[in-house]
Amino acid sequence: MTRPVFEPETLPVEAIGADLPPVAAGRLTPDGLRARFEQRLSWTPEPIVEAPWRDIHADPRVAAVLVPLVVRDNGLTVLLTQRADHLNDHAGQVSFPGGRHEPFDADATATALREAQEEVGLDPARVEILGALPDYLTGTGFRVTPVIGLVHPPFTLKADALEVAEVFEVPLGFLMNPAHHEVRVFRWEGGERRFFAMPYPRAASAEHNSREDRDHQTGGHHFIWGATAAMLRNFYRFLSA
Repeated sequence: MTRPVFEPETLPVEAIGADLPPVAAGRLTPDGLRARFEQRLSWTPEPIVEAPWRDIHADPRVAAVLVPLVVRDNGLTVLLTQRADHLNDHAGQVSFPGGRHEPFDADATATALREAQEEVGLDPARVEILGALPDYLTGTGFRVTPVIGLVHPPFTLKADALEVAEVFEVPLGFLMNPAHHEVRVFRWEGGERRFFAMPYPRAASAEHNSREDRDHQTGGHHFIWGATAAMLRNFYRFLSA
């Protein structure tokens, strides 16, 4: 299947998760998250998955991302990046820091921490690893392990301009409220596909960004969608189980 070109932000919203409860506030704290990862509760990943856009005869490419939960005075936030427009994979999309597994990486955690340091300059010493979610298979042929970690200030970031156009933070409570989870649908002559989207107003995230970044934010949304939104939805399922 050849991947058609489309603008995800213009596609219709088929449903939202307003009928589902948000994650309890007590679980959206460092101690609450530590306790949840220590448990072995049964839960079911989100049924919406990405079918390949094209035939993939080889094994999926192994990758990992860091889901960085920044410990702020007013609550946890999720650190996200907007990828540079010229990249071959997922250009211009909002994503977690991460990338392909290298032979010298001991495991998925090592990949996620290394990639986060390379992409945004995050010191691995500032990250407390909590655990990982089930692997997520993307339509572009990556098998991604989402590694969850608490990021403890103080820390400094330096984005790799070749890969990252912007770094920003979104409150974890916003992303773990299914009322903000949209299911959008793309229909074309080859069929139809559904994906999650979680638009977040740029003005709301300005307080977490530098003054220079704020000067360039003239409105609109950070459009979180696709694999990143799907992994966040799985995180919601995990925390609400």
